[in-house]
Amino acid sequence: MPALASLVCGFILGLGIVISGMIQPTKVLGFLDIFAAPSGGWDPSLAVVMAAALAIASIGYALTRRYPPLFDTQSQWPTATSVDRPLLTGALLFGIGWGLVGLCPGPAIANLATLSPGVIVFVIAMAVGMVAHDLWQARAAAPAEHNLTGETAADG
Repeated sequence: MPALASLVCGFILGLGIVISGMIQPTKVLGFLDIFAAPSGGWDPSLAVVMAAALAIASIGYALTRRYPPLFDTQSQWPTATSVDRPLLTGALLFGIGWGLVGLCPGPAIANLATLSPGVIVFVIAMAVGMVAHDLWQARAAAPAEHNLTGETAADG
């Protein structure tokens, strides 16, 4: 049942992304380029999409805090509350990528249906970045096992 709920939610999200035009990098870049306003090139329509999404998400969060989850034994709320370097670095990289290309992960996945070479390259690069991040995190989390002589276990 959780997989079906995820599928339905993903379908609704994808449909919203398509209807709003967020799969069109030119539309997203037109929204992000606020300096195009004097020439009439700025497109504020995605602000309406974001405001509607925030309103719906706020209602959803209010309801999920009040009622137990339908498809799990307990709610899975994040526990981290601090703004740290990894969060800021991730937000910065996300924003730079979104601003340069006009795509973020959700719209990029939905946009794969167009078979656009640029979108395919973007998704491949995104996947490589995710794998690199996971490898980096695993390496940082696994301290070298040292024996009494200072050699690692791999050194023998």
